[in-house]
Amino acid sequence: MNYSDLAPPYIRAIAPYQPGKPISELERELGITGIVKLASNENPLGCSPLAMAAMQEALKTIALYPDGNGFELKEALFKRYGVEHARIVLGNGSNDMLELAARAFLAVGDRAVYSDHAFAVYPLATQAVGATGVSVPAIDYGHDLQAMLQAAVAQRAKLVFIANPNNPTGTFLSAAALLGFLRALPPNILVVLDEAYNEYLPEECRYDSVAWLKEFPNLIVSRTFSKAYGLAGLRVGYAFAHVQVADMMNRVRQPFNVNSVAQAAAVAALQDEGFVRRTNELNRRGMEQIMQGLGKLGLEFIPSYGNFISFKIGKPALSEVEGAMKMYRRLLELGVIVRPVAGYNMPDYLRVSIGTENENEKFLSVLAQALGESA
Repeated sequence: MNYSDLAPPYIRAIAPYQPGKPISELERELGITGIVKLASNENPLGCSPLAMAAMQEALKTIALYPDGNGFELKEALFKRYGVEHARIVLGNGSNDMLELAARAFLAVGDRAVYSDHAFAVYPLATQAVGATGVSVPAIDYGHDLQAMLQAAVAQRAKLVFIANPNNPTGTFLSAAALLGFLRALPPNILVVLDEAYNEYLPEECRYDSVAWLKEFPNLIVSRTFSKAYGLAGLRVGYAFAHVQVADMMNRVRQPFNVNSVAQAAAVAALQDEGFVRRTNELNRRGMEQIMQGLGKLGLEFIPSYGNFISFKIGKPALSEVEGAMKMYRRLLELGVIVRPVAGYNMPDYLRVSIGTENENEKFLSVLAQALGESA
């Protein structure tokens, strides 16, 4: 028998998320060494030395189950942001937050709204519970909040996903735009504000979304330690929400969904503000380096507020998908991993993460070589 037939139709219809391949696997496949990975928006500085020391200490008690309530991490978040424990949800990365919101509040027949070109987990989390996703056309690869508002009301949606900055486009929504949207939205529609790249915003763009929770009980603010804090391999994220909303999310959360090493590292990482500043400074310089390099090569790109940038591959002799994928494969052969984003309805774009100065230089060098070969 076909055992996939035992699964509900909406599960069978899911196209699984495709993560990037690890360096070791690609080096075996291609028979080369020294590959530079700029595909997954990871922190090129690694993680905070304080977090590393905390992990080593946590290993001493690895035989014990972690604190299922995450008291120390919640306390650290309370001291930083002033959000009470009962309004905090901890997760196995911020992906977990997105899925917990969907599992807690969506069911078969419900609708969730998100933007075209937005993070792939929004439709996946929606479809996994049998709900219907409503993708709203973007404006210049960014969220069209007015159209999303209209869609949410017209479709009687229960949930709206907003990424700020957005992945993979790097586009940014101002505080004024977000506040206008939240104030116009009916309070019975929940909003997940996904701020995975919040720490990369320049000072002039920053806003206090945590303070908005007092005005908007339908707001869920989701963040992660995977990006600026450099803890992607540990998978630890968190969300702030109304007490009742957090309670529902915690009811569907796995009891030990954040391991003890991850909790210890996250607590320490929050204390190392200097590491986050160095991360920002490196990212700012690297972003400028790559934007200048792409400009010299005559390539279009989407201005980004994250730690990555999407650039366009124009290949008149090939289809959009063929052109971008051919460039992706050639860059692999030359020792640089970037990310194809055809699955985001951006078939002629590739996304590159910001690395160290040397990694960025290697990317630009091999990109120039590959473009020269295809000219």
